Amino acid sequence: MSGNTSKNRLFGEDAAPDRAGLDHIWLPYTQMKTASPPLAVAATLGSRIMLADGRELIDGVASWWTACHGYNHPHIRTAVERQLKTMPHVMLGGLVHEQALTLAQRLAALVAPTDLGHVFFSESGSVAVEVALKMAVQYWRNRGVSERTRIVSFTGGYHGDTAGAMAVSDPEDTMHAAFRGLLPQQITVDLPVDEASASAFATLLAERGDEIAALIVEPLVQGAGGMRFHGPQVLRTLREAADRYDILLIFDEIFTGFGRTGLLFAFQAAGVAPDILTIGKALTGGTLPLAATLASQKVFDAFWSDDPGHALMHGPTFMANALACAAANASLDLFETEARLDQVAKISAALTRDLAVCIGASGVRDVRVHGAIGVVELDRIDDLNALRQRFVKEGVFIRPFGSVIYLTPAYTIAPDELARLTAAINRVVAELGE
Repeated sequence: MSGNTSKNRLFGEDAAPDRAGLDHIWLPYTQMKTASPPLAVAATLGSRIMLADGRELIDGVASWWTACHGYNHPHIRTAVERQLKTMPHVMLGGLVHEQALTLAQRLAALVAPTDLGHVFFSESGSVAVEVALKMAVQYWRNRGVSERTRIVSFTGGYHGDTAGAMAVSDPEDTMHAAFRGLLPQQITVDLPVDEASASAFATLLAERGDEIAALIVEPLVQGAGGMRFHGPQVLRTLREAADRYDILLIFDEIFTGFGRTGLLFAFQAAGVAPDILTIGKALTGGTLPLAATLASQKVFDAFWSDDPGHALMHGPTFMANALACAAANASLDLFETEARLDQVAKISAALTRDLAVCIGASGVRDVRVHGAIGVVELDRIDDLNALRQRFVKEGVFIRPFGSVIYLTPAYTIAPDELARLTAAINRVVAELGE
């Protein structure tokens, strides 16, 4: 197919010349041959996406859950501009800078009274998970236990798109089935949410505990695996089991961290702490890529040695990027000075009230809300692309996946904007049931 034909197919006969670059860009999770053209964005502000053609959309997903303060918050923008004038980046190998030191200290303080005081920075959530897995396996090897190499993950879980992260995501219900032969073979089991699943989990640990390095779970909400919820008791069960079998526990809060579930971190609802914690997405308020893996003193001590081989051998090129750290520090300022968790509580109440219209509607399997997460689960979605385009016609940006329509708006969203999002879902769900 010629470039001209491709351009016309994607954009139509009147395609703007400055959009010709789409012939060369490969979009995420997208079948490029059949997908509708992506929407050209000219600007963002608050909870609004301004399109190049003049339309405005209310963003219901905060750019994959990152823009928790809304787009272009002036405090974050000013902090990044100030940092840009002095030092946009310097490698962390043998060097360090104030923004990284300040951020590491603040993150350690945020998770107190846990002892997750050792912060390893990276550029993305998937890499933060990779670092956590490497920490867990090397923790045991540094202690002379080479047989503990397996990671236990849970049905419905999703931890990222890099190889190690894919290996601990649900092998059946995520988009990773094509890579089955490539990935390390890990162990997947149902979350211990009832007597039967708790018994199966206990049996697994009793039979294979001596080969397990760590358990990994998304606390309270399994995000991209289907927006599945579970209670705090599940986390307590996992903590008790990890302690009983001397296994490390990893909480992946890439999605749930920074207020999404109603607390600053989801694990705080259970009153237990992990040995390793991963954070990202909303860390910079959706401004720049940054993630981190936080380790407990016990984990860090296994790497503290005169032996160079006991060092954690990982080093992302742009880890602790100064601009990203400046954005993250500014984002934490906003959590300290503005009532973000109160805003989440109000969003939760509004979602619970307004999405209740969908309960019992034809084709609706479940309606559920946790913090600033609202979910309408359908029996099935036959045409995701068409459904996404239908929401655009409603003036909103909502991106269903699997069988789930969900909202994860910015915490600063205006009540009338949130109402437009929920009204759009109610109308579209009613149409689907006709």
